[in-house]
Formats: sequence, C-alpha cells, structure tokens
Amino acid sequence: MGYQGLKEKGRNLVQGLNSTDPAVQEKAIAETEKRLHDLQACKEEESKTVVNRTVINTQASDTANAEAANRGFLTILEKDAKERAKRRKRNEHLANALKEKGNDAFRKGDYGTAIERYSEGLEKLKDKQELYTNRAQAYLKVHEYEKAIGDCEWALKCNEQCIKAYFLMGKAHLALKHYSESRQCYEKILQIDPRKESLFKDCVNEVNLEEERMKDEEAARTEVRAGDPAALSIQELLQKLQRPRQHVLYYTGGIRLLTGAVKGRTEQTLFRTNNGFSILKDNEAVRRAFCTETKNSAEVDLSVSLLFLWQAVCTGNEENQHLLLTHPDVNAQLPKLLSSGVPEIQKETLALISLYSENENGRRLLVRHQDLSKWLQILMTFVNHTDARASSAMNILSDLTAEERFKTQCRVMLSTGVLPLFTQLLTSAALVNQAALARCIGLMGNLCADVAIRTQMAECEECWQACLKLVGEYLDVSTPQYQECLFAVLGLMMNLLLESNVTIQCFAVDVSGRCMSLLGDKDGRIVTRALGVLSRVLPASSAAVEEAVKGGVVKKIITFLKAGGQITSSYGIKTLSICTRSNRRAQEDLVKADKRFSVLLKLLDSENEMIVGNAAFCLGQCLGVPGAAASLLNSNIVMILLKHAGGDATRTSVQQNAAIALGKLCVAEPRHLLQLRKLNGLAILSSSMKYVQST
Repeated sequence: MGYQGLKEKGRNLVQGLNSTDPAVQEKAIAETEKRLHDLQACKEEESKTVVNRTVINTQASDTANAEAANRGFLTILEKDAKERAKRRKRNEHLANALKEKGNDAFRKGDYGTAIERYSEGLEKLKDKQELYTNRAQAYLKVHEYEKAIGDCEWALKCNEQCIKAYFLMGKAHLALKHYSESRQCYEKILQIDPRKESLFKDCVNEVNLEEERMKDEEAARTEVRAGDPAALSIQELLQKLQRPRQHVLYYTGGIRLLTGAVKGRTEQTLFRTNNGFSILKDNEAVRRAFCTETKNSAEVDLSVSLLFLWQAVCTGNEENQHLLLTHPDVNAQLPKLLSSGVPEIQKETLALISLYSENENGRRLLVRHQDLSKWLQILMTFVNHTDARASSAMNILSDLTAEERFKTQCRVMLSTGVLPLFTQLLTSAALVNQAALARCIGLMGNLCADVAIRTQMAECEECWQACLKLVGEYLDVSTPQYQECLFAVLGLMMNLLLESNVTIQCFAVDVSGRCMSLLGDKDGRIVTRALGVLSRVLPASSAAVEEAVKGGVVKKIITFLKAGGQITSSYGIKTLSICTRSNRRAQEDLVKADKRFSVLLKLLDSENEMIVGNAAFCLGQCLGVPGAAASLLNSNIVMILLKHAGGDATRTSVQQNAAIALGKLCVAEPRHLLQLRKLNGLAILSSSMKYVQST
C-alpha cells in the first residue's frame, strides 16, 4: 500500500474511533488494535534479524516513505488510545452520575426527568447498557413503547446477554399487542439463563392472559352488537344494582339474578367490562352488609349471594380471578369470612378459594396478593367440623403446601398460633373429624420439608406430648379413621426425627416404647412406620436402646426381616445396627434369633446398598459372640463379604463395613482365613485391618 493509501486508511480509522455509533466505533477499535499488534510483531522480528549493512537497499523510496508513515501513524494511534482511555474514564464517571440522578427521579415517579438524565448520560457514553435499559423502563411508564423497544435493541448491541433488555422489550411488545414478539423475548431469557424458569412462566402466562382477554372482549362486543339477550341482560342487571338507597333484599335478589345469567365466558367478560367488580366500591349498602363483622340474616344472605356470584364469574377465568383478588375489600375480607363462624359463609368462601388453589396460576395469585401467614391456623380449625367444610379446608391446605412462599409465610405464626392449635387437635383426636385430622397431620408432615418449620416443631415439647398421647390412645380407639391418624402421626414423627435436639433426647425412651407396642399391630403400614420411627429415635438415647432391647426388639425385627419387604427391611436392619453397635445383649439376641445368620446373609444379597451396609455392620458387631463365627464355616460368607469389600458401591460404608466384618470373621475363626487365601483376598483383609484396630 502506498503512502497516500496509508494516509487515507489512517484518516478512516480516526473517524471511526470518534464515531457516535457504538458498532462503528467498536470496529475501528478492533482494527486499531490489530495494527498495533502487527507493529509489535514486526519490531520483535527485526530484533531477531541480523542486518547486513554492506547490502545496498535498492527498494523504491515510496516504500520507505510508506513504512515511515505507517510507523508514525501507529505512534499517533498509541497516543490517541491513551487519550481516549482518559476521556472514556471521565465520561464514564459523568454517565454514572447522570444515571444515579435518573434513578432518583424514577423512584420519585418523575419519569420525564429520568428520561432526560439517562439521555444526557448516553451523550457522554454511547455504549452504556444500563442507561438504555433504564431509559426503556422509564419509557414504559409513560407508554412510549416503541421508544422502549428501540432502547432495548441498543442495550442488546452493548450486551447481547442482557436479560433486563429482553424482559422490558417483552413488556413493550405486550403493551402493543405484539403477543408473538413478546413471547420470543421471554424465551430468550430462558435460553440465556435456564434458572429463570419461574420468571419465564409468569411472563408468558401474562401474555397468554392478555391475548385471551382481548379475544374474549372482542367476542363479547360482537354478542352485544348482535343484540344477544343473554349478553344484554348482564348490562341491564348491573345497571339495576347501581340504584342507590335500596333495601338489602333488593340487592340480594339482583345479585342472584345476575349469578343465574352468567352462563359462560361471554357473560363473565361482560361482567368484567361493565365494572361488575365495582359493586362493593360503588354501592355503600352492599359494601356495608358484606364488610360488617356481625351480620344479621339479610346481610348473611347478601354475602352468600356475592360469594356465589364471584364463583360464577371466576370459574375458569384467570383475568376475573386476578381482578377479584386484587379488590381491596375482598382481599381484606377473605380471612374474616373464613373465620366468621357462619357455616353458609364459610362453605362458599372455601368454594371460592378452591377456584384459586386448585391450579398453579391461582395459587400464585393467592400467595402474591394475600397475607397467608394466618391461613394455616384458620384452615386447621375446620378439623373440628364434621361436614364438608373440613374436607374443603384440607384440600386447600394440600394445594397451598405445594408453594414455597406459603411455607415461608407459615413460619410467622407457627409457634404462637399454629402449634398450640395443632397440639390441641392431636390431644382431642377422638372428638374431632378424624379423617380431616389425619390429612392435617400429613400436611404438617409435608411442611416439615421446610427446615425452619421442622426445627420449631421438633423443639416443641407440647407437640411431642400430643403425638405420644395419640399413639397411646390407639388401642382404645380402633376406628379406621383413627388408624389413619396414627399412620399420619408416625410419619410426622419420622420427619421431626431428622432433627437432633435436647427435646428429642428427653422423649426418646417414651417414643421408642410407644413404637415397640405397635410392632404387633395387624396393619403392616403401622408396623413399617413404627420401625421407621425406631430407626431414627434410638440413636438419640442409649437408654432408649436399652429399653428396646429389653423389650425384645431384636427378635421382633428378625421376624419382620424374614417376611421381607424393601421398606420394612431398610428400617429393620437400620434399627438392628443401632442396637448391636454397643449393646451386648442385642448382639447375643441376634445370634440366637438368626440361626447361622440366614437373615443377614439374605440381606447381604440385597440390591439396596443401605441395607447391605447395615447388614454387614450388624454381622461385624455380632461376630464377637462365642460360636457366631464358627456357625458360618459352611457358608459362602467370605466370598460375599469379599465381593462387597472390593466392590464399587457408591456408599463407602458398604466397602468399609464389609471389610471390617471380614477381618473380624477371620480373627474370631481362623479357619475362614483358609477360604480367604483360596480367593486371593488377603490383600483386602490386610487393608481392612486398620478398620478392625480402630473399632
């Protein structure tokens, strides 16, 4: 390239560096960096080359001039790069200051000023992504949706992974009714960060609801224009309900007629578009009757009629559900209606809430717009009722426990409100709705998946006392419903025993004693759960182990293990491993009850590694009993233990326990060592000796 060409090239680069277009500027910077890199490489090459000064340079003078110009230009570029870095740092400081001023104005609701500050910041720094997204957010507030989309596109040029830009662009497209484009924006968010699935679902659901709402409203307008009698009746009835100073019975009758007129989606939509949800707001008589705490019969009828109406207009209609739940009076009254004590009001309030709780979007609305901290306590009180209200309340609770935010809110009232009520229900189990109580206990057990809730419950002495009382009364109250309560409370106790605290240590002997009494029950489910509780409570107390062994727990468990069953075997062998760990009598009882260790040998062949590991542990503990090791001489125990000790189980305890048992076996009865030698297993035995010495 000649001198003039280089000069022209340099001029273009300088113009590019000073461009206001971030894309052009970025390209110029990349070209400049390449030129600087090539110059540095050239200098390094020259330093490695030995120059023959006797050679006469015959190159044309314009080539020399071009090289000199190139070096001179690059020197200027180096200087310009430093100046640009200083200038950018200064502009970045100014842009950040303007961004903060814009943020302050935005927080105050002064969106016009916020837009001005962000714009001034962009004049200082054209490629600052935050200024584009912040200004886009302000444009959304003033309904400048096209401008918001433009700013989001510029933000993505600065950072193509900007989630906020796609989120705001999706909002802007939704406002412009560009539903497909809005969904595409939200899909981009999920592609960038799959952890944003909850945000993605919320956003796409909003788009779907808005698109559905527009279709419904267009269809409803068509029905009205066509003079459809059903559609026109909705408007007429709502107008009649707006008449002031009428008797409560007048409004009750009108609301019932309106409920009967709502037959489908069109009527639901017309109810919404004709301000049907403003009945409470605009009609003082209706509002007073609905919101008063102590209601006469007429006010009860009106409230029940309103609840019927809302069920009719909200069934299967998420837009209406949202509007109803965000109505201030309805939002405030729902917990009060549940606690009203009036059966009719409670029944229909439960039916209304069920519309929300039975689907994911409805539950999200409840969690988002309702303070649910008292709901667990309120809904639990329905266990005292023998009618359908108890079942409805438990259904709602069952649905809500699927929401993490509900569990979080439950923590607030747990110790002061929920646990006292729960323990009262447990202690009076024979007097309440036992089917509902069983479900309630099960739901409390599910809530124990939340560590904070489980910790509070496990430390509550009254809760443990109530559980023990219910278990103790089981033999006196043998109804199927009470049996379900017992089954549920055993499950709850198993969950609580995932904790370890002083309270559990204090109740361990009583808990294990109650469970021992259940090992003879005819219901296999009860026996299995009783074993599960034993497997978790015995480690908390050596005294509990002593009492259980005295009560014949080893012999009973061996009987269960002979019958088989995966879950029963898992709990049973775990309990035996705890008992034989330090209790000599338990070891002797096991040797007597399990002749030639036939049960343990069977368990060592299980596919469940936890069962295998505990079986190997039990065997190792019992080999110190005189004659125990000798009873295994004609078995294939050496091969079995060797296989597990040298195997590739994911649980290291399997290899360790098998190796320890193998070592103890050979120490207790040296004749097993001959079999070990035949199987070339001395290396494994040698490595296991360190475990033997430490036990």
